Amino acid sequence: MSSLTSVEALAGIGLAGDRYAEAKNRRGPDYEVTLIESENIEAFTRATGRALTPDMPRRNIVTVGVRLNPLVGEQFSIGHAVFEGLELCEPCSLFARRSYSEVLAFFRGKGGLRARIVSGGLLSVGDSVCRKEER
Repeated sequence: MSSLTSVEALAGIGLAGDRYAEAKNRRGPDYEVTLIESENIEAFTRATGRALTPDMPRRNIVTVGVRLNPLVGEQFSIGHAVFEGLELCEPCSLFARRSYSEVLAFFRGKGGLRARIVSGGLLSVGDSVCRKEER
């Protein structure tokens, strides 16, 4: 995993360079992108006293100031790309093995969002997340 300042979102595929952009690595055809709220990562550290960096949950996009759960079933844009929220991305045993066992309980219902890319485009750090009706 590496942090990027910009990346191309490819409709029906995923993010350019991500291992899940290859269909053989995805659990399903629509598992293209995952997002997580930075506020929940920070809340875990405050609640447990354990350091959790933004890359440890292994989500593709870390947001600031955006509630992701309401985006399930909704279209939204980031930069020049359009996404559709599919389902909550619950914490898994891999996340726990790579960080702390407490993440399984703490991130239940706040582990992020799985989304598909409806229309591709460039995403950059600092881009806003906008619901379809806000665009």
